[in-house]
Parts: sequence; C-alpha cells; structure tokens
Amino acid sequence: MRYLLDVNVLVAWGWSDHMDHDRTVHWIRIVMKKTANRILTSSIPQLGFVRVSVQRSLGQVKPAKAGQTLQGMLNALGKHHEFLSDDQSSIIWPTWCQGASRTTDAHLLTLARAHNARLATLDKGIPNAFLIG
Repeated sequence: MRYLLDVNVLVAWGWSDHMDHDRTVHWIRIVMKKTANRILTSSIPQLGFVRVSVQRSLGQVKPAKAGQTLQGMLNALGKHHEFLSDDQSSIIWPTWCQGASRTTDAHLLTLARAHNARLATLDKGIPNAFLIG
C-alpha cells in the first residue's frame, strides 16, 4: 500500500506534544512492518509542516530548522519513503470541496489517487481518505 501523508499527519508525527503524536507514530510503525508499503510526501505537506512548525513555536523554530527536522523524519523512514512530485492541476474540484479550508485536502486526495495511493490523514472530513486510527 502507498500512503500520501497530509500536513496534519506530518505535524502530529513531528511534534511530540501534539495530541495525535502517539497514534501517528504507532501507525507509521505498523506501515513500516510490511516491506512493500510506501509512505509518500509531496511539496504541499512538506511546506505545510514547515509553516505550522514555525507558527506553533511562535517563531522560535525557524524554517531551516523545521526543514532539518522534517528531513530527519523522512530519513527515519528509509526505503519506505518516496517523494511524490505534484503533477496535478488545480482547476477541477470535487463537489465536497465547498470552501477554502478544503482546497488542499481535495488537491492532495486527487494527487494520491492519480498515483495509486491513499491520502493518510487525521481529518474525518475528507471523503475516501485513509483515516489513521
């Protein structure tokens, strides 16, 4: 199975004080037990992780440090990680995407589907995404 991580999964995984950190770490460990599984990231979730990390630290974490943290997280995945280039247009939107707050979710879901992957999320509001339990 191939899973594209969304921003909230990366943030929960990267910040030990996040309320879903333990749940996310546990799920990643389970995914990594199967050698064929892949955990994907793309530019949007990576950028989101950096942005949220800087914001939630009130600027004490600089973008370069957040990027280094993210690189360490991805290195820990080893052969299970793949970077997915974003090759999807942002012109056509699904009917469930009715506001600005859902545009990134809809785009990432489209990207995941186009590459035979599931969008892994902690957000119950994304239809047909894989909800990390």
